[in-house]
Amino acid sequence: MDSFSALIRTASHEQHAEAETSTFMTDLLGGRLGVAAYARYTEQLWFVYEALESGAGRLAADPVAGPFIRPELLRLPALERDLAHLRGAGWRAGLSALPATRAYADRVRACAERWPGGYVAHHYTRYLGDLSGGQIIRDRAERTWGFARKGDGVRFYVFEGLSNPAAFKRSYRELLDAIAVDDLEKQRMVAECKRAFALNTAVFRALGEEFPLSA
Repeated sequence: MDSFSALIRTASHEQHAEAETSTFMTDLLGGRLGVAAYARYTEQLWFVYEALESGAGRLAADPVAGPFIRPELLRLPALERDLAHLRGAGWRAGLSALPATRAYADRVRACAERWPGGYVAHHYTRYLGDLSGGQIIRDRAERTWGFARKGDGVRFYVFEGLSNPAAFKRSYRELLDAIAVDDLEKQRMVAECKRAFALNTAVFRALGEEFPLSA
């Protein structure tokens, strides 16, 4: 029988692939979009992580979500430093969420407030994604727009508190495998994981409409 971490990874593979191969992300990674598109994407991430991390403290003692709440993962301070670099000191005044981003953040916040298992599903899709595919985005951003290696502009992707990201990902999957929920709840979590990828893909779609490649 597959472990829960293997199950959640396999079950969401199709949605994960769809998010990774969205037109916007393909164009961004291909160097075909300007730094304004990257800044707008970073801005959308702020809303999602604000929802994810503002509720983290309340869940620290929860038997299901608590083991996943790790201070070394928190991304908001790094995101805010990146946005100050990308948008200037007054970045908050111009901060705006796309409707798709608002829907995504609202769902994350609802899970944080009412459903620890659902929160873990969103936590998994975001942080393990940042530690994996996110590193490709960092590398391309450094090369394309000349950010200092692991410096301002890409700090969101730099987990300074993790000395061995590969080992951390293994330990994270072990936490998933040991999660104290029944099989029905695991099925609900898998479904929420798929939903998380779909919400993320909707943000990419909206960004693609905002930054279409000129013909």
